[in-house]
Amino acid sequence: QVQLVESGGGLVQPGGSLRLSCAASGSILKMNVMGWYRQAPGKERELVAVITAGGDTNYADSAKGRFTISRDNNKYTVDLQMNSLKPEDTAVYYCNADNVLTRVAGLPRYLKFWGQGTLVTVSS
Repeated sequence: QVQLVESGGGLVQPGGSLRLSCAASGSILKMNVMGWYRQAPGKERELVAVITAGGDTNYADSAKGRFTISRDNNKYTVDLQMNSLKPEDTAVYYCNADNVLTRVAGLPRYLKFWGQGTLVTVSS
């Protein structure tokens, strides 16, 4: 089907920056919304930012003004530039591809896919 592979997580000091990248591969007929979610310890997974194939974006209030999402439709990649990071941004960040047109047993299907997650730790 479709695989999402994230990269770019790590340890950063408060106020620092990180760039997360996600590459999709596999049986992709059409890629629609791509985005990033995060899950902090003891909390539910939450939306960080999403972007449509047309470039429309939506950000969580906590991400507005600090994070920027972008994508390359030709390469099926989505990036998240994170600036002015805070300790409360510490979480596992997951790449998401929603409403992907793919083939299952030879038949077209719209499915959602997740990456394996990449840990971002903001600490001094």
